[in-house]
Amino acid sequence: MSKIYTIEKQSGKAFYLKEGEILTVIDPEGMQVSDMVLFNSNDLNEKLSSGKSLDFEESILLSTGNFLWSNRSNKMMEIIEDTNGRNDFLLAPCSKETFEIMYNYSGEHPSCLNNLSKNLEPMGIKQDDIPTAFNIFMNVQFDEKGKISVLPPTSKAGDYIKFRAQMDLLVCLTACSAEDSNGGSFKPIQYFITEK
Repeated sequence: MSKIYTIEKQSGKAFYLKEGEILTVIDPEGMQVSDMVLFNSNDLNEKLSSGKSLDFEESILLSTGNFLWSNRSNKMMEIIEDTNGRNDFLLAPCSKETFEIMYNYSGEHPSCLNNLSKNLEPMGIKQDDIPTAFNIFMNVQFDEKGKISVLPPTSKAGDYIKFRAQMDLLVCLTACSAEDSNGGSFKPIQYFITEK
């Protein structure tokens, strides 16, 4: 059995993934979002693109059988299994400004952007280089007029999503810090890596 890593609540972790390796991201307690960003580990200017992925997959709801694409129109990950089936690729990682503008919160608040930034900085990634994340387990709904609402995740304890790397990758995952995204509480995220 591969080693299972735990990302504690409201934190993040960066790591490398080789082409063909399988990354499994688990929601161990249920109703917890994980933001994921990707970079080509051989050229960090190539990174995950929400726009390209939604365009080429012809859907805003990506799950089993879909690919995540780069800003250079290359496949980065294939989703090979998804027990929950609800993820988001519209909304940016929560940030200090998210809590100020949307929550009227002043002062310091843990955020996905800060956790992505902190964990990717040692690998040479600046905050301005961080793309829109693939928000695993996030339940974003929209009405016929396009009005967006963030509802509690539908993921249950033990739900997971599996990705197969399509190139050598630098990956960063978070255990999301936004109250609305996680049904009002914060929990850990787990992951493990297996060979092709």
